[in-house]
Amino acid sequence: MTAENLVTTTHNPSEVIGDDVHVSHLAHNYHPLPITLTSGEGAWVRDDAGREYLDLLAGYSALNFGHRHPALTAAAHAQLDRITLTSRAFGHDLLEPFADKLAALTGTEMVLPMNTGAEAVETGIKAARKWGYDVKGVPADRATIVVAGGNFHGRTTTLISLSTDDDARRGFGPYTPGFRVVPFGDADALAAAIDETTVAVLLEPIQGESGVVMPPAGYLTTVRATCDAANVLLIADEIQSGLGRTGTTFACDLYGVRPDLMLLGKALGGGILPVSAVVGRADVLGVLTPGTHGSTFGGNPLSCAVGIAVIELLEAGEYQARAQTLGAHLHSRLDALVADGSLAASRGVGLWAGIDLDPARGTGRELCERLLERRVLAKDTHGATIRLAPPLMISKDDLDWSLDQLTDALR
Repeated sequence: MTAENLVTTTHNPSEVIGDDVHVSHLAHNYHPLPITLTSGEGAWVRDDAGREYLDLLAGYSALNFGHRHPALTAAAHAQLDRITLTSRAFGHDLLEPFADKLAALTGTEMVLPMNTGAEAVETGIKAARKWGYDVKGVPADRATIVVAGGNFHGRTTTLISLSTDDDARRGFGPYTPGFRVVPFGDADALAAAIDETTVAVLLEPIQGESGVVMPPAGYLTTVRATCDAANVLLIADEIQSGLGRTGTTFACDLYGVRPDLMLLGKALGGGILPVSAVVGRADVLGVLTPGTHGSTFGGNPLSCAVGIAVIELLEAGEYQARAQTLGAHLHSRLDALVADGSLAASRGVGLWAGIDLDPARGTGRELCERLLERRVLAKDTHGATIRLAPPLMISKDDLDWSLDQLTDALR
């Protein structure tokens, strides 16, 4: 699929069968753009009318390696012919190799595989609380965790309890206690929130859902030092930011910070199936013993096969280097749009950007609809902000073409 093959038509979102309009039985918990996708390859996808689009969302970074990367689909196909699920009641031949490779990639001691990103965060919270009681000596049921405002860690009942997003929270109480919310980037407020009951600080190194919000200079290193001084765990949620997106393997690498636990997901499954993991210190994850935590599908053979293939793609550093080089070009072009007044602001790192519109130019949703007409897929967040996260294998020509369409849509 290439930019040169595209023609301009208008997508009709209506589904009509004969003279009847189809009534959907799907719960309305999403408001998607009016497009129905049927196939994809690399950075390109195709809709049900055969039209082609360049994907700048990449499954919220789950598709870092593009749609149907041949090494990942080959690993999945091969494993489908062997065994797909054993449950953790039994071992299988890929579980230890997956853990070994992921521990080596992350430079950590222990790996606990799960499925979704939200499960990884929940697992990190449980491990931190158990460590706080068993090792640090926090009185039973009094553990607290400090989190940052503007966070997005998932939509389970516990995770919305630490959210500041009213859309995610409203109507779902009562909320899980034990969390203290401080402003993202305010190291002094974070330090002030820590006391003898605090077991962990849970942060996204870069806040993705909020619009690729970058931390202030020195923030993460200060947080690391604060946690060390107070004997508090630092948990980094790298579910969106990790695995090459920022031009480094993990966003924490940008700041020279090593968390005690790191939460991984999205791209770990290669866009093929949900794969997540908590990695980190053995003395922390080691507090989870048989019966205290588990998952029927966590670490299943199919997930491990794909996860191993993902890790092997990252081992040589090619994708990280591409994200760094193409990312510099992306941000240069976006900065030019800010300078000429087309955008109100742009920020990010690697192949990851958050762009803000002047509200006078319309909403983020409206801009995404104009991009859709120009065969570019992106998604708005929080009103006037759009996230751009193209697959790391995107070509420079395709990236430039998409930015030409963005420029045209803005002007």
